Amino acid sequence: MHSYFLSDLHLTPDQPHVSAAFSEFLNTQAATAQSIYILGDLFEYWVGDDAINDIGASDILSAMRTVSKKVPCYFIAGNRDFLVGDDFSELSGFKVLPDETVIDLYGEPTLILHGDSLCSDDLKHQQFRQNFVLNSMVCDLVLSQPIAERLALAQQARSKSQANNGSMNNNIMDVTETAVIDAFKNHKVRCMIHGHTHRQNKHTYRINEESATRYVLGDWHKTSSILKADKYGITMENIDII
Repeated sequence: MHSYFLSDLHLTPDQPHVSAAFSEFLNTQAATAQSIYILGDLFEYWVGDDAINDIGASDILSAMRTVSKKVPCYFIAGNRDFLVGDDFSELSGFKVLPDETVIDLYGEPTLILHGDSLCSDDLKHQQFRQNFVLNSMVCDLVLSQPIAERLALAQQARSKSQANNGSMNNNIMDVTETAVIDAFKNHKVRCMIHGHTHRQNKHTYRINEESATRYVLGDWHKTSSILKADKYGITMENIDII
């Protein structure tokens, strides 16, 4: 048996080919898995569980729910879909896990997380995390607004993020080594899987004289990025979606 990990699909109605690729994955590969983990930013933005029709998410959630009836499925919210609530689990069938969760991956304690907490040099984003993502009072205030206003806020934030990313040093947008090392040590693991940076790769470390490995998931802009893990090891699968 095997497990799948994916993140950063950034599903949105103006990218229907990505939604189609994800639906294909759910209808084929996903059904053969022992478990499925989505590590954040499944959607380009999520403005509340009551707004699924407004962001075109109903069909995707239905497909996710169908798979979840056959396979245990889990979700960690990212910085784009941090407003998912209890109804999201009911609608999708995916159990929402806390960010920075340790799982038993075929005998290997493994830290799974979205990954933006590791980008400590990105000060603007860390400020956003503290003021919005991790602030339940602000989240509740946003969710209390009419859906139209929430959508406008999401579009504004999306435009601002795209502008900031275009002018920011690429190294700042990546993880910092000290944050990675601290995460390995704090959680007492030697394996880590995350997304957020969109930089699919495998990184190795020496920590307390032991080897450690960090797997980074890519996005789904041109190819899918699916990590497959089983008792024999971990591999990455990429399939063209354009």
